[in-house]
Amino acid sequence: MTIMISHLFLQHYWWVIISLLAGLLVFLMFVQGGQSMIFSLPGNETERTILVNALGRKWEFTFTTLVTFGGAFFASFPLFYAVSFGGAYWVWIAILFSFIIQAVAYEFRSKPSNIYGKKTFDIFLFLNGSLGPFLIGAAVSTFFTGSQFSLNAMNQVRWETPWHGLEALLNGRNLTLGLTVLFLARTNGLLYIINTVENNEMVARAQRKLIMNSITFVVFFLFYVITLVLSRGFAYDRVNDTVTMEKFKYLHNLLHMPLVLILFLAGVASVLYGIGFAIFKGSRKGIWFSGAGTVVTVIAIFLTAAFNGTAFYPSAFDLNSSLTIENASSSLFTLKVMMYVSFIVPFVVAYIWYAWKSINDRRITEEEMKMEGHVY
Repeated sequence: MTIMISHLFLQHYWWVIISLLAGLLVFLMFVQGGQSMIFSLPGNETERTILVNALGRKWEFTFTTLVTFGGAFFASFPLFYAVSFGGAYWVWIAILFSFIIQAVAYEFRSKPSNIYGKKTFDIFLFLNGSLGPFLIGAAVSTFFTGSQFSLNAMNQVRWETPWHGLEALLNGRNLTLGLTVLFLARTNGLLYIINTVENNEMVARAQRKLIMNSITFVVFFLFYVITLVLSRGFAYDRVNDTVTMEKFKYLHNLLHMPLVLILFLAGVASVLYGIGFAIFKGSRKGIWFSGAGTVVTVIAIFLTAAFNGTAFYPSAFDLNSSLTIENASSSLFTLKVMMYVSFIVPFVVAYIWYAWKSINDRRITEEEMKMEGHVY
């Protein structure tokens, strides 16, 4: 018996995959969150070396997930890449540049022939840690607030401002989500340090910083969620192939998709539990609850942005130029072939888990930094 797989099913399937990769990426940005505190968390140069090496063991996971996320997004929804990189390129160039200097910093920070000094590369890590999560959050927020572009009959993009994406930083809601992602990354970074580092002074300092960073994250997150569910959204009418503004659109999406709403609430609860577990119980395992909650929450947010007849990359300049998972996707053949390839994802996740456990088989110590052959 032949099973017919529709184009619409594959479009939704690949958006789910994209959402999963996005959730993993936001969780793994605890590396960036930790880097953003490279000058404020360590009390001396030895502790800074411990911090850099604790994060350095995981930075390639984040970088690889970013590349995988970008590649999967490009292959499954190429029109999104054509529009965003063809128009809002300054934002994406800034994001990519921040990750390039991160790779350079980890590669050359402790090389004997480093003529620039460790501080130069520490600044690179700080810039990536601060700008990377913030800019990614602000860019994703345009999935809900819209961008200034239009498409002609040949899908050629015209960006309607000379800032080519940087104008998104003038929108308060975009800034709010950027700050939300940044302080979530800092919060998860602190939880990771508490879980990974065997240094009482540094862990105690991280626990104190966790309180303020997690409170800041919660404030920005609540503000963004409240404004999101109360805002007008970009509704797509599949029958008439038109996009219109709908009041409370994203609230309606959550109510019309109860499973997504449950995922969202469960994810938020898990993040808060992980934070509270670390603050009030002094547990070192808060990162696992917060990390899992981060992945689930981001998945729910991405599903809210595109499912239930919603334009996931809307144009605030020309509504009917907005992108949906239907008009921005690859062909049926391409998505079907990619679906078969995606079946190896569980094996990749299993390998990542095994590698993670192998690398973190013991907490990092000051003595290890003196004995370790490879130190970042």
